[in-house]
Amino acid sequence: MQLLALIVVLFAGVGAVAGFHTGDLLVWLLAATSALCAVTTWQSRQISSFLKIFAAIFAVETVIFGSLCLLDKVGLWPESLADYALPESLPLTVAMFAILVYAVSFIPVVRSMTKIADRYFETSDPTIARVWPFPAFGAMERRLAATMIVFLVLLNQAEVGIDIRLSFFSRDWFNAIQAKDEHTFWIQLFYVFIPWAFIYIAAVVTEYVIASTLVIRWRSWLNNFYVDRWLDNHTHYRMQLLGTTSDNPDQRISEDIYRFIDGGQASGYGIYTFTILLIAKLSSLVSYAIILWSLSANFTLPYYDIAVPGFLFWAALFYAGVGTFVTHLLGRSLTTLAFKQQRFEADYRFSLARLREYGEQIALLLGEEAEKATLKQRFSSVIGNYYQIVTTRKKLTAFTSSYGMVSQFIPYFLAAPFYFAGKITFGVMSQTASAFMSVNSALTFFINYYVSLAEFKSVLDRLTSFDAAIEKAQGLGTFRPRGSFPTEALPEAEIMTHLGLENLKLHLPDGSAIVENANLAFRPSEAALLTGPSGSGKSTLLRALSGIWPFGEGTIARPHHQHLMLLPQKPYMPIGTLRSAITYPADPLAFEEETVRETLRAVKLERLIDKLDVEDLWAQRLSGGEQQRLAIARALLAKPDWLFLDEATSAMDETLEATVYKTLVEKLPATTIVSIGHRSSLIHFHSRHIEMRGTQEGSFTLVEISAPKAAE
Repeated sequence: MQLLALIVVLFAGVGAVAGFHTGDLLVWLLAATSALCAVTTWQSRQISSFLKIFAAIFAVETVIFGSLCLLDKVGLWPESLADYALPESLPLTVAMFAILVYAVSFIPVVRSMTKIADRYFETSDPTIARVWPFPAFGAMERRLAATMIVFLVLLNQAEVGIDIRLSFFSRDWFNAIQAKDEHTFWIQLFYVFIPWAFIYIAAVVTEYVIASTLVIRWRSWLNNFYVDRWLDNHTHYRMQLLGTTSDNPDQRISEDIYRFIDGGQASGYGIYTFTILLIAKLSSLVSYAIILWSLSANFTLPYYDIAVPGFLFWAALFYAGVGTFVTHLLGRSLTTLAFKQQRFEADYRFSLARLREYGEQIALLLGEEAEKATLKQRFSSVIGNYYQIVTTRKKLTAFTSSYGMVSQFIPYFLAAPFYFAGKITFGVMSQTASAFMSVNSALTFFINYYVSLAEFKSVLDRLTSFDAAIEKAQGLGTFRPRGSFPTEALPEAEIMTHLGLENLKLHLPDGSAIVENANLAFRPSEAALLTGPSGSGKSTLLRALSGIWPFGEGTIARPHHQHLMLLPQKPYMPIGTLRSAITYPADPLAFEEETVRETLRAVKLERLIDKLDVEDLWAQRLSGGEQQRLAIARALLAKPDWLFLDEATSAMDETLEATVYKTLVEKLPATTIVSIGHRSSLIHFHSRHIEMRGTQEGSFTLVEISAPKAAE
């Protein structure tokens, strides 16, 4: 941006020299505006990467268009191309756009938008792309994205130029009709309208293809970014522990990202579409405002002789200003209502999904009536909020429809006296009406798209709050399991092979202490049983040993490069084949067929061997004990160095539980097993017994007590 800023400064200097030479006020204005553009371009190196693209585009156009206009001003423009000289206002307009981009970068809501967008436009990820009919090529994802944005902006500006050219065709064509000039009529139709119309159609189709490609790539990258950010370092789990207000993260990733970029199916307007649309409207506003000003330069107030330069432009500005104010007054509550609607809809879908997942438990408890009440209550929230949206949009629609209906006739009403007085032709009147409607359309951008803007703002708020929840979860303390164990309880040579606790203190999310003064070392290949009353922190301690509990102080030393695995009381059953459930989280093909079959036999699930490749909801098809045995099978396949069992056999009978523990000892002789359980029979399968005992402060600490050796 610095080099570009220097180029713009150089052009501003040339413009100042041209101003001295010609004495033209517009050239002086262009030089001054270009100088300001150079300043904002230099400062733009500090703004959003997404906005920086637009600032660069307009700065380059300032130099190119400005240079062409200066050639015309100093008499160096070829006479043969006199009809193709650029409007004097064009470089001034794009320079103002560059300044405007820098100015809006400081608006809080724009910063919220660009904070999310910049992640894609700052990525260092490589990618492969192909532009037909050329072969595929490698590039940086951000550079490819920036190239598409530049192309789309330029193409959109070209479409505005074509639209302006067709407005002049409309003027000449209607004049030919009024004058009954058949030759001009056909010339204008076949040699002006048809070629430009085909070019315009080709531009629109090309824009759609490129824009769709950009949206797909952008959404794919941002989706992967949020999935990684949500799942990395157990952030999703930490968010649950914190009880953050980030409801329904699944919707925020699957739906809100799409709606943020392109609006999705709901409205069709996202950051990309609004940005390009706004640029088009601004370009159209400036271009048609000049036309409208020149057409109404000598207009007077209707039925009066008072001349008002640019009368129709001021009329459009006033009319649009009143409309925008009233629209915002009527629809300002839509953003909040749209935010609530998305949350209520997501809550209702989640309740239905939960009902499907826990159908058996609900049926066993005869809980259908309670579920009906819950579903009806949540659906009533959906409907109640929607009625509020309907009420607000009813008023808004009534006003905007009336506004749009009246807008069609205002330019004719204002121009009619001049047409009937013979001061303007029918073609000029038609062009005046068209220019007025274009200017009015640009000025009423917020009126025409108010509902979509409100919905987009609600999506932005949801993603912003999701980001805040992730950042809060990622910022939880600094308590992490460490790879060193500075204790004198173990010989130095054994430190890296033991798992130990030193002065460990664990907290609950609310800050209250649950485990204090924990000092202990677990040795390789031993089996330890952890007992204690419910709520004494047994499960919390295992989660801290596993590295996912963030609330605590002290040291947890874990051996380097060793695999730890924790099996909870209710294991996770992914949707898919039975094979993928057994091997989770490893690849289903990571183990040989016979190894998987033998493992099922070892945990007494022989009946499932023939169903390894059957897809089903296994969490509903298998009993609690079967699910626990399937989790034990995972451990047998994974062969972890450290295996934590958090009441992982509680759904089995004692005979089956004994078989499972004997299988673990036999199949995993090098694995250290730490179990949580309440059955006294478990003592016989462990060489150590550790108990959680209460303290006077209301927390618990670890006490090692005598225990019989594990059974042979």
